[in-house]
Amino acid sequence: MGEERVADLTLSQLKGLIAQVVDERLPNGQKQHLKKDGRSTQEILESIASNRIERLPGEPTLCEMIIEERNQWRQDM
Repeated sequence: MGEERVADLTLSQLKGLIAQVVDERLPNGQKQHLKKDGRSTQEILESIASNRIERLPGEPTLCEMIIEERNQWRQDM
């Protein structure tokens, strides 16, 4: 497919070209991106879950805090 124009490709040829480019780029990029620290995807997800900050009972939700902040800001106007 050296000097062919994309407009001259059939739909099948275009799909093949797209698949080829994805195959060339995605696996290498993903491996480098996801494996920088040597952890598996499952280990990363477990780390995220164990380090999640959860609010205590009775604490306001994020939405409630934003509404309160907005209301205070409006009172100062």
